[in-house]
Amino acid sequence: MTKVVIPWAKPDFWGAEKQYVNEALTSTWISGGPFVDRLESDFKSLCGSKHALAVSNGTTAIHLAYLGLDIRPGDEIVVPGFGFLAAANVALHMSAIPVFCEVNPATWCMTAEDIGRVLTPRTRAIVLVHTYGNVCEMDAIMALAQERNIPVIEDAAEAFPSRYRGKPAGSIGTIGTYSFQATKTITTGEGGMVLANDDNLVERMTLFRSHGLLRKRHYWHEVPGHNFRLTNMQAALGCAQLEQLDRIVSERRRVYDAYCERLTGMPGLMLQQFLPNVDPVVWAVAVRLDPVVYPQGRDAVLSQMLEFGIELRPGFYAASQLDIYDCSSLPICEALAASIVSAPSFPTLTNADIDCICDRLAQLARS
Repeated sequence: MTKVVIPWAKPDFWGAEKQYVNEALTSTWISGGPFVDRLESDFKSLCGSKHALAVSNGTTAIHLAYLGLDIRPGDEIVVPGFGFLAAANVALHMSAIPVFCEVNPATWCMTAEDIGRVLTPRTRAIVLVHTYGNVCEMDAIMALAQERNIPVIEDAAEAFPSRYRGKPAGSIGTIGTYSFQATKTITTGEGGMVLANDDNLVERMTLFRSHGLLRKRHYWHEVPGHNFRLTNMQAALGCAQLEQLDRIVSERRRVYDAYCERLTGMPGLMLQQFLPNVDPVVWAVAVRLDPVVYPQGRDAVLSQMLEFGIELRPGFYAASQLDIYDCSSLPICEALAASIVSAPSFPTLTNADIDCICDRLAQLARS
């Protein structure tokens, strides 16, 4: 087996991570605790939101959003057919119906036009997935949602802290959800966050996050809740990561700029496009492979790069390609799925590593 010399991702700890985690351990606050409160406070301040709820991962963040909105069996939830499909999976677990829409072939994100085609009287929510750190066209989508009185959930798991017209991704819709999984811009190992401004909505989500229990009355279940809580030890890690956010973002921008300098104009490779009002912090630098220049196809390119010791990952599969969903053909999503590869993009990736990756990609192209 070929040794991986350049992995697709790795976490970086530059600050007080060990110190804060040790403080959490020695305090004996290992479940809930003051670091959870601090992480929620710091995160909502950073994003300009009224409320923040720390949760166990990005998928439970979406589940909590659905519970807050009182999603019920048979309700339709519009989700993109290309992107990480956590929102669709949670919908199925709640006996709701994920309704998949196409995405823009250049930005790889949903548009208001895409969404409008699949809305019905049974639509109860729209979930926007800000794929790879891009941000959907929020002005048009929010106008459509407000016209139809449909809540918008922003799945910003891959897009913290990207901005749209200066506003953080996840802070514009009815609810924003985030992931702090190991590969994300900041990490708690596993973890996530939910943002919202509506007091009643947040009160309901707070109940569902912690067994449906009322704090003022022990063991009284007000609703059939879950345990979606984040631990104090995980939150300690997150607090230290947030303190390093400026440095992390600066290094991620350096990585993205270095890729752009090398890949722009390279035959057979097409970078993801961003709207002029999007200021992205790219989670993963991804490209589309032109089948004329890379006739061996996506999977062969992944294997060939791995033989060089470089780990790339494929694009997400289209929902219409997966047997678990009732989804008709989505030609754009399927074309993206067949042609996208994403490259290592972590903050400590060196420019020399990026040159090596780009050189190897060029080597695999048909001359």
